[in-house]
Amino acid sequence: MSSRYHEVYESWQKDPEGFWAGAARDLVWSKPWDKVFDGAQGVYGRWFVGAECNTAYNCLDRHVFAGRASQPAMIYDSPVTDTKETFTYAELTDAVATLAAVLVKHGVKKGDRVILYMPMIPEAVIGMLACARIGAVHSVVFGGFAARELATRIDDCQPTMILSASCGIEPGRVVKYKPLLDEAIALSRHKPSTCLIHQRPMETATLVEGRDFDWAEAVAAAAAAGEKADCVPVAATDPLYILYTSGTTGQPKGVVRDNGGHMVALHWSMDGVYGIEPGEVYWAASDVGWVVGHSYIVYAPLLRGCTTILFEGKPVGTPDAGTFWRVIAEHKVSALFTAPTAFRAIKKEDPEGSFIGKYDLSHFRTLFLAGERADPDTIQWAEKMLKVPVLDHWWQTETGWAIAADPVGLGMLPVKYGSPTVPMPGYDVRVLDESHQPVEAGKMGAICVKLPLPPGCLPTLWNNDQRFRDSYLSEHPGHYATADAGYKDEDGYVYIMARTDDIINVAGHRLSTGGMEEVLASHPDVAECAVIGIADSMKGQVPAGFIVLKSGVTKDLAEIEREVIQLVREKIGPVAAFKLAITVGRLPKTRSGKILRGTMRAIADGETYKTPATIDDPAILDEITVALKERGIATAD
Repeated sequence: MSSRYHEVYESWQKDPEGFWAGAARDLVWSKPWDKVFDGAQGVYGRWFVGAECNTAYNCLDRHVFAGRASQPAMIYDSPVTDTKETFTYAELTDAVATLAAVLVKHGVKKGDRVILYMPMIPEAVIGMLACARIGAVHSVVFGGFAARELATRIDDCQPTMILSASCGIEPGRVVKYKPLLDEAIALSRHKPSTCLIHQRPMETATLVEGRDFDWAEAVAAAAAAGEKADCVPVAATDPLYILYTSGTTGQPKGVVRDNGGHMVALHWSMDGVYGIEPGEVYWAASDVGWVVGHSYIVYAPLLRGCTTILFEGKPVGTPDAGTFWRVIAEHKVSALFTAPTAFRAIKKEDPEGSFIGKYDLSHFRTLFLAGERADPDTIQWAEKMLKVPVLDHWWQTETGWAIAADPVGLGMLPVKYGSPTVPMPGYDVRVLDESHQPVEAGKMGAICVKLPLPPGCLPTLWNNDQRFRDSYLSEHPGHYATADAGYKDEDGYVYIMARTDDIINVAGHRLSTGGMEEVLASHPDVAECAVIGIADSMKGQVPAGFIVLKSGVTKDLAEIEREVIQLVREKIGPVAAFKLAITVGRLPKTRSGKILRGTMRAIADGETYKTPATIDDPAILDEITVALKERGIATAD
């Protein structure tokens, strides 16, 4: 089958507004737009200005009215609790409308913020959609984040209500959420008026009188009274959600997603990028706390009229390395989207793919990987074992959907290992040098997107237009800076080679080394520190912290290292995977005092490197090399 990609991409280039207007006509609008795109609105322009819509209506009610009432909308599969539950479109619509009525009863109104601090359970999805139904703005905070991280988000978005649960379940342990929530509220300056707590059977949380309410009791009361909230029309440019990125311990960056452009882009992507038809089963093995969970567990599959899988488990250990194949076979999954880390874990546990043969995967067509660079070894192993196309694609929390992909719905292009393939319609991807000029094919540069960004991408940061400009638009005027470096080849394929800032990618989760350094520096014995991301065969990258102690410290070094590791775990959370702290006498710096993190990273990853001309004392690099070798880290000669 030949690809229509070039034809479709050129049609977008010739008439961007016509292209997106055509894509928008598949959805329901309570008021049509005055302009498809208005460059005078917002920071760089806004999509579907003047239109009104409701995202939850387009995800749910629309399909009920169109004859999908009895089709499964969501399948909850939880091997960690041995629970499975299916919600039809009619049942999910009813559950969302009922919870939305509870929110309204507790004073939540259009434009208010609601934080969700939830495990991977149906209530999390129902909560997100209930907010969307009444025009409230949800902000999901990953359940693995510590109390201080949650507190910074409470202070930034100032929620009227918090939706949470008594606990999350990890293999072999129960993670109590409620004490973390209570601590976060105690730490935050802003105090939400109401918390709705879902009590799970394995842990009963203590409720604070007057503030906390039992989720099940509140929903049961609303259902008994027949209370259901109607969909509230909102402006297409109104925010649907805020999702905080980078995991910093300082002021977080709240990525804003609007209603109109978001649903148009995601709906198009389910067909164009993933090649999924209404009624098919689609599985994004992620978490609702991350952007993949927002886009491809909750919104895109439901906008398309698909059945989405909500999976509470791990690729290995729940119970074995065959759990993904069981889910695919049992629920007749057409496409799986997950991080390369998941497949590296499966490959490590079952290198011969012995579990795959135990399951009927005849319905399974495509595996999509994203969240970090997909190494060729992992892609080729998956291709060999699954005998289906294995497609890397590249996007960010900020964009909400793929910048570059191999477009299944338009006809796949040849795979080039190491490349997420080509830019999608809407993205004019440029590789620029330091003087903002395009570089020639094959040459490294800063990967940028010429403005305007397409529908679905962030229009700004929450309450911080200036930080949005400073963070993304100022480095290369007229362009969105992805903070990734790489190149395009002569066929237009994009290659992502490195980060250009201090965000590292741990198992698909973007985390700030600067945020971790703040935590290390808070230890009373630490004089200065540096955190770098070093290559890891399982997680892509893991953080390594280098600490220089204050003079006169006599405490055992191993004890201090254990303390700073625990400190990061407490302040940022286990998601940081911070397990390596190394005490050194000094850090390599330039004469102006800048720490040479890139050189340290090259040493740790065993790459050849050139000693920077600006280094203060080259001998320090030998000390770093020795320290890494003592910890068993591969280093360059």
